[in-house]
Amino acid sequence: MQTVAAVTMVRDDAFFLKAWLRHYGEMFGRENCYIVNHGRGTVVAEMATGCNVIGIPGDPHKNFDVKRWGLLNNLVGGLRKYYKHIVVGDVDELVVRDPDSGGSLRDLLEDAPEGRVLTPLGLEVIHRIDVEEAVIDDQIIGPRRHVRPAPHYSKPCIVSAPVKIARGGHFTQSDKLFTPDDLYLMHLKFCDFGAYVGVMDHRNQVTTEVKAGVKEASIGRHWFAEARGEDRNVFEAFAGLEMMDEFDMRPLRRKMQRSFKPRGDTGFYQFDRPDYGTQYVLPDRFVGVI
Repeated sequence: MQTVAAVTMVRDDAFFLKAWLRHYGEMFGRENCYIVNHGRGTVVAEMATGCNVIGIPGDPHKNFDVKRWGLLNNLVGGLRKYYKHIVVGDVDELVVRDPDSGGSLRDLLEDAPEGRVLTPLGLEVIHRIDVEEAVIDDQIIGPRRHVRPAPHYSKPCIVSAPVKIARGGHFTQSDKLFTPDDLYLMHLKFCDFGAYVGVMDHRNQVTTEVKAGVKEASIGRHWFAEARGEDRNVFEAFAGLEMMDEFDMRPLRRKMQRSFKPRGDTGFYQFDRPDYGTQYVLPDRFVGVI
């Protein structure tokens, strides 16, 4: 049985797909990467050469997220018959292992027990446009060094158990929480101002084609123009986050463990997701991890 497969779904997000392919394609091998090409885009197909590309129709639909995670759940369930672990998530979410651990994510999963769901701690990579002028070419961590805690993106995204994943990938049916100290999920949505504007323009266009409002559509609220806000204001606000002196995520993981509980009677489990209002500078050892 193969060790690990990486699974995502993408529609034309070339900036993030490039990072996803470099990260997982080089670590796991492109033959173990599965990409659902929503809309059968030629750019995605060309970039993902060597991966397992599944083309699907790109017709707009108000229940986009429901359909998407229904497909991803079934794909993960099937691939589990052939792989010990499946890493699944959005194309702008990358799981990294702390370089201080002395090994790669693949090394960790080689030895990790099966029958579990691993939940890396979520960190949002933010572009501090007031101090970070460098253009992202290949590496993201280097030109960008600031992160803020993102409990919303502490996702149970490494699966080796027969569980259902909730829409958005935020919850699973696993009743035990495993949060390895050296695992992080880096959310890249805000890692570059220019890339953000381009992606949001595209997502606003998608929701316009759906012809349904925020309340009627099962699509993330952040995809809608009315919830977008002024782009530059969003990035300028990052400077106001409280800067923490030490990069220590242990207290955040302890809060996740203490608050872990059933999500009502849904069959899923959750932990509290507070808004911390803080930021950190990633230590030098993280430069080049993505």
